[in-house]
Order: sequence, then C-alpha cells, then structure tokens
Amino acid sequence: MSSFRFLLSRRWVGFTVFVLILAYGTWWLGQWQFDRLEDRKASNQIVRTNEHAEPVPVSDVLAPGEEVADEDEWRRVTATGTYAVDDTIIWRYRTPDEAKGVDIVVPLVLADGTAVLVDRGWLQTTSQNEFVDLPSPPSGEVTITGWVRADGTGDSTDVAQVDGYHATRALSSTQVAEVVDKELLTGWLHLDTESPSPATELRKADLPELDNGPHFFYGLQWWFFGVLAVAGFFYLMYDERRTQRLDVPATPDDDPSGDEAPDERSRKKAAKLAQKQAVKAAYQAAYEKEKTKQS
Repeated sequence: MSSFRFLLSRRWVGFTVFVLILAYGTWWLGQWQFDRLEDRKASNQIVRTNEHAEPVPVSDVLAPGEEVADEDEWRRVTATGTYAVDDTIIWRYRTPDEAKGVDIVVPLVLADGTAVLVDRGWLQTTSQNEFVDLPSPPSGEVTITGWVRADGTGDSTDVAQVDGYHATRALSSTQVAEVVDKELLTGWLHLDTESPSPATELRKADLPELDNGPHFFYGLQWWFFGVLAVAGFFYLMYDERRTQRLDVPATPDDDPSGDEAPDERSRKKAAKLAQKQAVKAAYQAAYEKEKTKQS
C-alpha cells in the first residue's frame, strides 16, 4: 500500500474529489433523462387513450376555476353554443412547419352562459401586428368536437390589444377571462370538427407525436461519460504508480536470486571483465612472439 501514498497528495486528493463529483453528476443527469422517459411514456399512454375515446360533453371535463387534470389532456369533448366573434383572440407567432401565422381563438358561449375558448385553427399572415379579413366562424348555434388542452403559463400569456383584437403569445383562459366579459371554463379546446361547417376552413392543429423522444440515448450518454471518467481516473492512478516504481533505485529485493547485494554483483562483473582482458592480452602477446620468430 505504500506505493499508493501519492493518492494522499494535495493534487491527487483534489483530482479524486473532482472525479467523484463528475461521476455523481453524470449518474444524476442520466437518471433524470430516464425519469423523463418514463413520464413521457405515461403521458403518451394517456394521449393514446383519450384520442380514440368517444367524445364526452365539455362540462364533464372542464369547469370554471378548476385546473385541467393530467389525465384529461387531449381528451375529446363535444360542445354546443354560439361563437362570440367580438371577443376573438389572436394567438400570435404560431409557426407550424416554420411558416409564419396566427391561431384564431374564439369563445364558444354555452347554453348555461359559460364559455369555452376554442382554437379554431391556424391562418398564415404576413404580419404579427396587422390582421385583415380574418375568416369568420359559423354563425348561429354550432356543435363542435375538440381536444382538451391545459392553460399556458408565464408572462407570454399576457393579453394585449393589437390592431383592435385581443392578442397573446400563449393561451391561458385565466388571462383571457380578465379582458372578456364572460365566465370561462378553465383550459381550452383544439378544434376537431364544426357543424355547420365554416365558409373558410382554417388549418387544424396537429396531434402530438407519441414517440419516446431522445431521452433513452441521452441517459446512456451521460452514464457512459461517468464510466469514462472513473476508468480514466484508475488508468492515471496506475500510470502514476508505474512511473514511480521505475524511478525507485535498485535494492537487494530487486535481485531475482535474492541472495546477492549490488556491490557483490559489480565485483563479479569487474572480475570477469578483467579475466577476459587478460586472456585477450595473452593471445595478442603469443601472436606477436610467433610473428617475430618467422621474420
């Protein structure tokens, strides 16, 4: 264990703490991605169930002052009433397929006097501040089916006046209720069908994609980075120990036989070298002597 004492140095203690924090961080981020994957799977299952269920009356799902339940997102409902065209809301900066335009939202006043916001669809426009020739919804009593959506949140739900219309960047029935003289059901509807049909059809909203997203692969990537960090730490630790062993001077324990000191080995090597030199000198002398005799 003495060869690992370098781990107690300030440099290695700091490096160890850094790797531990990095490994924990990558593990947490990977687990977070897998948790998001499970949430998405659960949400997708709710949407699949609701998309194919028979529509129910809107009053069975939405009510004033009650938030939309998670299990009711994208549930199909039906409603009958009259559109309040004068309270039309322009939902700005809507860009399906990267095309610029707006969604046209109109309150549908129900028989009991309450109203529900209906996103009737998307209209391509050249400006986000001037709106002309907006297609009108069907007049008189209208029966619709649509998908339930929860209110948006944040500052983007604020409602302003733009070109004579109420306008917003994210739809919230709570915010719209402050500028229209009607009691609104909480939440809103993505329009599916209208009866009677309007003179001009708007582009209906796309249903959500029900894939699992990139969360699984993101989770694997984070865990791979953590494993890589730990493996790199142990490799650097091994390399440090190996380097230190190469720098340590030879000791009696380093001798394979284990029974000779370094001085004894050096003496024997010197003696063998001297013997070789003596034999070489003797051969050289004999050769010179024989050469003299022949001459």
